[in-house]
Amino acid sequence: MALNHMKFFYGFILIIAVWTGIRQAFEIPSYLLPGPMEVSRALLETAESGQLFRSTVASLYRVTWGFYLAVLTAVPLGLAMGRLEKLRDIMNPVIQFLRPISPLAWIPMALMWFGIGDKPAIFLIYLSAFFPMVVFTVSGVAGINKTFLRVAENFGLKGRHLYLKVILPAAMPEIIVGLRITLGTAWLVIVAAEMIAVKSGLGYLIIDARNSLRMDKVVAGMFVIGIIGLALDHLIRLLEELPWVEWSRKRR
Repeated sequence: MALNHMKFFYGFILIIAVWTGIRQAFEIPSYLLPGPMEVSRALLETAESGQLFRSTVASLYRVTWGFYLAVLTAVPLGLAMGRLEKLRDIMNPVIQFLRPISPLAWIPMALMWFGIGDKPAIFLIYLSAFFPMVVFTVSGVAGINKTFLRVAENFGLKGRHLYLKVILPAAMPEIIVGLRITLGTAWLVIVAAEMIAVKSGLGYLIIDARNSLRMDKVVAGMFVIGIIGLALDHLIRLLEELPWVEWSRKRR
């Protein structure tokens, strides 16, 4: 753990060094690319005013609801599609047709359906996470060793007991990878959605700072988005280190 913290520290120092070097080498003015100290002051100013806290809470609220709703619907559907061939034949073309459509393309319809506020942003987050999560879950079920399923059926495990005790645990490594990737995608989408569909959150903070020609606050908002994204990724990666997940991965 300490080694990982040191790697993060060195990586952060490298970013600061490259950032400062580029500004000095090309003599870039602050109104185009502010320096680290200017961004630090803007970050402190935004934090002291309370705007940073309110924006962060608003963004995390929307991501949490959209992501959880997507997981709660996508994982059961993916488990069923992975196990039931007829259902997979019916649903897979629909999933593959809708999956490549960018969630941002749904913004006009989301605004007409839900208006301005949290609901359109949550809807866009849901779309961004649902379809990839279904695909990862189906892939996880498809990768299960068939011997495990036959042994489980020989012992009389059927229906929901088979899903809960065999299929879900065995597919969990792939599901966790899906959680990690879709959560990152959801965090990307919420920032873009808040620039258009709502009037709060980190995305709105950035667009408002741009309209005010405060590039230091723009970069400060970008910095916070990156830090939170890093923290969310770290939380999901902790699930991969659970003993039973590692055990399941080795026996696939």
